[in-house]
Amino acid sequence: MARPDKEAAVSELTEDFRSASATVLTEYRGLTVTSMKELRRSLGANTKYSVVKNTLTKIAAKNAGVEISDDLLVGPSAVAFIKGDAVEAAKSLKNFQKENPLLVIKGGIFEGKNVTTADIMKLADLESREVLLAKLAGAMKGTMAKAARTFDALRLKLEDGVSVPVVSEPVAQTEVAEVPAEAVTEVSEVLESPAVEVVAEVTETPAE
Repeated sequence: MARPDKEAAVSELTEDFRSASATVLTEYRGLTVTSMKELRRSLGANTKYSVVKNTLTKIAAKNAGVEISDDLLVGPSAVAFIKGDAVEAAKSLKNFQKENPLLVIKGGIFEGKNVTTADIMKLADLESREVLLAKLAGAMKGTMAKAARTFDALRLKLEDGVSVPVVSEPVAQTEVAEVPAEAVTEVSEVLESPAVEVVAEVTETPAE
């Protein structure tokens, strides 16, 4: 590869590392062109899957302030630069590997931290952000419906001339308290990015 081409390749890879929320390094030895296209399609538009040269990738990672172990840059490499939901991308890689064992998931970087193959598999088993938000929306919808019925009942009593003490604040507290504990937990997980915490905990344990 000519020097200008190398510089351009390094520049592009550097930007990929900087803009990605996560990267997964793989070995694609034995995969056909058709299989590679299927993998790219399964990863979606928010993940860039690129065949790379190990030496240039090492330089680009360093330029981007990312440290990659030399063990991850052995053999024919391809990198998934994830800019969307890391959980969904991990699921796609895991599912593709089940059907195509020749794909080797070697490890990667998630939120600036090194992750192992096992970490990526655990990430793939988490519920995506979209699923958690959908559950939250369902829980909130049920709570709002209960609150609406309560206030409507109060309105009808007032219209009938029945003296009703002001209970808006206690009612609101009661309705909030009725939100399932599971939903509250899931809200916290969404806001605090659970995937980051899970992976962080895993990576603190020395790899066997």
